[in-house]
Amino acid sequence: MEIVPELRSAFPGLRVVELKLAGLTVRASDPDLEKFKIEVQERVRKRTASLEDVKNQPIFRAYRDFFWRVGIDPTKLRPAGEALTRRILGGRDLPRINSLVDAYNLVSVETSIAIAAFDSAKVNEGALVMRKSVGGEPFQGIGMAAPDSLSGVEVVIEDRRSAKLIAIYPYRDSDESKVTEATKEVLFMMCGVPGIDDLALEGAARLTREYIGRFCTASP
Repeated sequence: MEIVPELRSAFPGLRVVELKLAGLTVRASDPDLEKFKIEVQERVRKRTASLEDVKNQPIFRAYRDFFWRVGIDPTKLRPAGEALTRRILGGRDLPRINSLVDAYNLVSVETSIAIAAFDSAKVNEGALVMRKSVGGEPFQGIGMAAPDSLSGVEVVIEDRRSAKLIAIYPYRDSDESKVTEATKEVLFMMCGVPGIDDLALEGAARLTREYIGRFCTASP
């Protein structure tokens, strides 16, 4: 994916690690995955002393600093891994969406890395570019009833071939390119920002490959 020079200059260290996986089986739910969620949630509760500790975790802090620098309040729109971690520490279970989304959400919880995922049949991988948004540009994220109008401060990923936005980076993916039970091939992005090193992103990519292989490549 291309990152425009303006962003590279403004945010040295901005980097995305991509991972493409094919031959997938996405199900509404998976009993083994539900059991594994409980294990991960218990690990998170044991390793994190309090909610106050969450915002000071170095990776979450890096995302928060990036959000502030692009004009987004991270106390209202939290980095994905932080939001999931806070949910767990608040006594709630992780959401059930589908086996693939649930599996990579676990990776985000385990590694703190924000992960984006797109149905490969709905994006043009060779035409993706990261840039600043344009004021008034429409974007409809997952779960949104209608498109929102962007302010011009957001960092976005555009599919230049379709002229559509597929994500606000690094916290919301497009409804149109989301993963569903019909998805067979997925493009994942490990979302890096300044202050997050390559080893953390590559580790998240390895764990994503492991968990998706464990829960999304075999018939029930």
